Amino acid sequence: MSSVQKGKINVQTENIFPIIKKFLYSEHEIFLRELIANAVDATTKLKGLASLGEVKGELGQLQIEVKLDKKKKTLTVSDRGIGMTAEEVDKYINQIAFSSAEEFISKFKGKSEAEASQLIGHFGLGFYSSFMVADKVEIHTLSYREGAEPVIWECDGSPDYTMKKGSRTERGTDIVLHINKDNEEFLEEYRVLELLRKYCRFLPVEIIFGTEKVREKVEGEKDKDGNDVYKEVEKPRIINNTRPLWTRKPVDLSDEDYKNFYRELYPYTFDEPLFWIHLNVDYPFTLTGILYFPKIRRDRVEVQKEKIQLYCNQVYVTDNVEGIVPEFLTLLHGVIDSPDIPLNVSRSYLQSDPQVKKISGHITKKVADKLEELFKNNREDFEKKWDDIKVFIQYGMISEQKFYERAEKFYLFRDIDSKYYTFEEYRRLIKENQTDKDKQLVYLYASDPEGQHTFIQAAREKGYNVLLMDGILDNHFINHIETKFDKSRFVRVDADVIDKLIPKEENTISKLSDSQKESLKKLFEELVDKVTFSIEFENLSETDLPVMITRPEYMRRMKDMSALGGSMSYMDNLPDHLNLVINANHPLVFTLAEEQDENRRKSLASQLKDLALLQQGMLKGQALTEFVKRSVNFIS
Repeated sequence: MSSVQKGKINVQTENIFPIIKKFLYSEHEIFLRELIANAVDATTKLKGLASLGEVKGELGQLQIEVKLDKKKKTLTVSDRGIGMTAEEVDKYINQIAFSSAEEFISKFKGKSEAEASQLIGHFGLGFYSSFMVADKVEIHTLSYREGAEPVIWECDGSPDYTMKKGSRTERGTDIVLHINKDNEEFLEEYRVLELLRKYCRFLPVEIIFGTEKVREKVEGEKDKDGNDVYKEVEKPRIINNTRPLWTRKPVDLSDEDYKNFYRELYPYTFDEPLFWIHLNVDYPFTLTGILYFPKIRRDRVEVQKEKIQLYCNQVYVTDNVEGIVPEFLTLLHGVIDSPDIPLNVSRSYLQSDPQVKKISGHITKKVADKLEELFKNNREDFEKKWDDIKVFIQYGMISEQKFYERAEKFYLFRDIDSKYYTFEEYRRLIKENQTDKDKQLVYLYASDPEGQHTFIQAAREKGYNVLLMDGILDNHFINHIETKFDKSRFVRVDADVIDKLIPKEENTISKLSDSQKESLKKLFEELVDKVTFSIEFENLSETDLPVMITRPEYMRRMKDMSALGGSMSYMDNLPDHLNLVINANHPLVFTLAEEQDENRRKSLASQLKDLALLQQGMLKGQALTEFVKRSVNFIS
C-alpha cells in the first residue's frame, strides 16, 4: 500500500472498547487464548492451501512464538501462517468485528458481566479482547499471496485506527500488545507460562515461549566408569503436545500410552486409572476424547467438576463441563473435544442447545457400553474393580433413568461373604427362603459386619443370605431400587429380631403370662430412657438371646440419609429410637419373672440390659464400669 490510511470505527450505539473491557473483566486472561487460537487458524489454513497446491515454495518451520519485552512493556504473538493483505485487514479487523460489536451491544445490553463475556468470541470479537490488557495493539502482517505488501495496523483503544505499509519480510502475522499499567502481571514470565500451559498445552501447532534448560546426552562420551555423559543445554521451551492421545486412533495405542497420558493430564495424581473410554464420533456431531475411571474414595462422593477438560479443536475452553456432561459423570477424569460446542457460550445456552444434549446422551451411552463390555468379557476382573466403581454406578443409576436401565444388567450386589450377584441372580438365590407370609421378597443387609455380627449369625442360622451395604450412597440407593423392585423390601439385619424381619406363618407360644410381661415391662422401663427405648416382647426360641436391642428400619434409614445432608437434615435433631426386645421364651427371662428378691431381680435385669447394649457397642463410661463390677459379683 502506497500511503497511510486513517479511519474512524463507526459504532453508533457506543464505543466498543469500554464494552469489551467491562464484559471481559472477570475473565481477562482469555485474551491470550483468543490470539493464539487465531494464530493456529492462520497456520492450519496455510497447510490446507499448501496441500491444494495454492502456496508456492517451502513452508518452513510452522511455529507460533510468544515473546515478552518487559522494558518496552510488550507481549507479542507471532505466527508464520497465511498473513493478511491490506484489504483483508480492512475487511476482517475494521469491518466485520465492529459490525459484530453492534449486534453484541444491542443483543446483550443489560446482561450480566459473566454472561456477556462468554459471548464475546461467539460474535467474532476474540481479537479485540486484547484491549482488555493493552493500551495499544499493533498488527504486523504479510500475506502468503505472491506480490503482497506488508501491512501495519495500529489502534489505541479509541475509535481511531491507522493502517500503513509495513516492513515485515516473512509471511505471517505479529500481534503486539502494549500492556497497560493495570495488567502488568502479563509481563511476568511465570504468569504467561501459566496461561499457555492452561489454554494451549494440546494445540496442533508448536508453540514456543522463551527457553529452558534440559539435560542432553553427549554423544560418544563416557565418564571414567563408562557411564553416559550429560550436559545442560538451553533450548526453546515448547509448550504443547501437538498430537494428544485423543486425536489418535485407539488401534495404534497401548495401555501404557493411555496411562502416560493420564499422568500428563494429572501430574500430581499417583493412582493409576482403573480403565478408560476413547470417544471418537463423526456423525451426527463430531466428538473425540478420553474419559478415565479413577479410583473413587468409598467414604465420600467427590464430585470434582474441574477434572474433565473441554476443548474445541484442541483449544482449551473450560474445566467446568456442567451442562455438557451429566453430573454423575463428573466423577470421571479426562478430556472431551468437540467443534460442535462453541468456544464461548453461556451455560444457559449449553443446557438448552439440542446438539449439546445429544453429545451428553452419547457420552452416557458410551460409558454404559464400556461397563457392560467389561462385565461381559471378564466378569472376574469386573468384580475385582467393583468396590472402586460402585459409587459411580450407584450415582448414575439414582440420577439418570436411561443409565439405570443399562446398569441394572451389570450392577452387582455383594454379600458378607464377598460373593457377587446381578439383580436377577440374587433374586433367584433368595426367592424361596426369604419370601415372607405376604409374598414379599426380603433383602437383608448389614452395614457393619463386626458390630452387627450377632444379627448376621441369627440370619445365617435361618439359612438367610445377608448383603453388605456399607457404602456412602447405599441408603439412597436402597430407597431408589425399592421403588423399582416388584414386591420387595430391604431391611437391615438389626432392624428387628430375626423372626420379625421375614415373618412366616408359624407362631411360637409365649411361656410368660400377661401379668409376668407387665411386671417385667415396668422393671425394664425403670432401667432405660423411655424416650429412646420401647419395651417389646417376642416369642422367640430358647436359643435366641434373652434381651436384644434393635433399630427400627424406617427411622434409622431416615437418620442415616440425613447424615449425608439434603432436605432431610431435620432428622438429625430427632432423638434416636430403639427397641429393647425381651425374649418371652428364654430361661433367664423366665427366671427373672419368677425372682422374688427385688435387689437380685433388678441386678439381673440390669445385667441383661447391659449385655444387649454391649452387643450394640452402646455401653460406655460409667455404665460400662458398673457392668464390669456387677459381672464380677455374679461370677463370685
